[in-house]
Amino acid sequence: MNKIIELLKRFKTFVQETKTELKKVSWPNKDEVYRVTIIVIATSFFFGFYLFVVDLALQFGINYIMKVFRG
Repeated sequence: MNKIIELLKRFKTFVQETKTELKKVSWPNKDEVYRVTIIVIATSFFFGFYLFVVDLALQFGINYIMKVFRG
């Protein structure tokens, strides 16, 4: 029974400390979230396209090398 009581006390302390720490957090406003979301989406598309082009180039390069060595 003591273990359960001790566990509940520790959980209560954890919740109180979590609330205290969350009050210290600097939450972004709507405009900041919007701007960062746009940047993340644009960056994802850019790197996706970049990796697509690199993949195509490597694919064509490897196919060319395979054709040369096959004769």
